[in-house]
Amino acid sequence: MTIAIGDRIPSATLNFLKDGVQAIRTDDLFAGKTVVLFAVPGAFTPTCSAKHLPGYVAKLDAIKAKGIDTVACMAVNDAFVMEAWAKSQNAPEEILMLADGNAAFSKSLGLEMDATAFGMGMRSKRFALVAKDGVVTHLFVEAPGEFKVSAAEHVLENL
Repeated sequence: MTIAIGDRIPSATLNFLKDGVQAIRTDDLFAGKTVVLFAVPGAFTPTCSAKHLPGYVAKLDAIKAKGIDTVACMAVNDAFVMEAWAKSQNAPEEILMLADGNAAFSKSLGLEMDATAFGMGMRSKRFALVAKDGVVTHLFVEAPGEFKVSAAEHVLENL
């Protein structure tokens, strides 16, 4: 079942790179904060690199000015890939680059997709969500092949 507005973010562990691989529990990430989490099918992929992450880099200050405490980008990649992608995109440290290496969190959200036909295995759908203190307040899931509702501009307009 896909997560919905009003649902609590499920407990899971994600990783990021800072002085080695660090684990972060979603319970801690979302607790007491308003978080924008956007997910991409894969680091270094065309739309993700040309539009999705760059949009959040460009709109970061405007998004945070709307009362957002944390902006996080997630992909079904490892923490090393996420860090390398962040550097290649000049993403500021204020955007938390999260690795859902085995797609476990994506699956728990009901937002996984099977990209084995493209040689990519299980991935996350392209989406964005806003959660306040761990409860989803906004959810924007893209139709296959689309890039509209999870874009930084669209999320910002809806905050």
